[in-house]
Amino acid sequence: MTKKETFQKEFEDHVKEGLTSHPKFLSSKYIYDEKGDKLFQQIMALPEYYLTDCEYNIIDTYKEDLRETFSNENDFDLIELGAGDGKKTKVLLKELVDNNVDFTYKPIDISQNSIDYLIKDLLDLFPNLDAQGEQGTYFKVLQELAQYDKRPKVILVLGSNIGNLNHPEAIDFLGKLKDIMSPRDLLFMGFDQKKDPLTIQTAYADPQGVTQEFNRNLLHRINKEMQADFPVEDFEHWEAYDPETGTAKSYLLATKDCTVQINALDLKVDFKKWETIHTEISQKYDDDIVEWLAQKAGLEIIKFYEDDREFYKDYLFKVK
Repeated sequence: MTKKETFQKEFEDHVKEGLTSHPKFLSSKYIYDEKGDKLFQQIMALPEYYLTDCEYNIIDTYKEDLRETFSNENDFDLIELGAGDGKKTKVLLKELVDNNVDFTYKPIDISQNSIDYLIKDLLDLFPNLDAQGEQGTYFKVLQELAQYDKRPKVILVLGSNIGNLNHPEAIDFLGKLKDIMSPRDLLFMGFDQKKDPLTIQTAYADPQGVTQEFNRNLLHRINKEMQADFPVEDFEHWEAYDPETGTAKSYLLATKDCTVQINALDLKVDFKKWETIHTEISQKYDDDIVEWLAQKAGLEIIKFYEDDREFYKDYLFKVK
């Protein structure tokens, strides 16, 4: 079975599990195809979506410090999980290339479309860059990352992607990263911080409706790839942020009773009016929570970097 066929089978198994559960759920990672990638790029450009600009500010402000910390006078492998369009990473890559640092860049993303576009774009910008893209989910590639042990490696996880995991899942994820890290390796990871709840709520419920179309792309993909008949326009996006737990949750709501036939799965799914499909969580953090997660996973915080508005932090970890 090819990697593409394996991924499709995982997608189909997930849809069957999620839509036959109570309550129903679908993972946001399956939003990302060519259309989903473009919609997310639109989201990142929205004035309400502060996360991208905040992390860009951090990397641009501290790029010299990051170059010196990452290279430490050694050549190294730079491995990025969830690379996307590479907007923020390009700032760091330029700093490394301009200073003749010897490194290999390995971006990994669930979207093959994103990887193909990113590698082409990077080689146009940096013709001599050693870039080796790979399509896959985080957990599937972790064991492969362990093979990169001939020289130090720096693992990047930007965009507060860890926020898509609940705390036990985040500890498990960090623990698996720790298991493939040597004492000389580093982990650089973004964590969106707790702040004014309205700022967070608006970031995930933009009045332009782009986030709604982004979430609806899950249903479009199922219609297209599994011969289904979701009445997509009858599902609306809803965002709910709980400032006590720091959890923002995304849902698709059925605004009418409907029955969906998914032919590829030989599955019929009934929806009652206002029934939900839970699509995503976006966890928010403070220093105490990040410290707790790190300790549970066997990691140690070396330092952190904060943006000018104090909305967002990137933490640097090593193995304890």
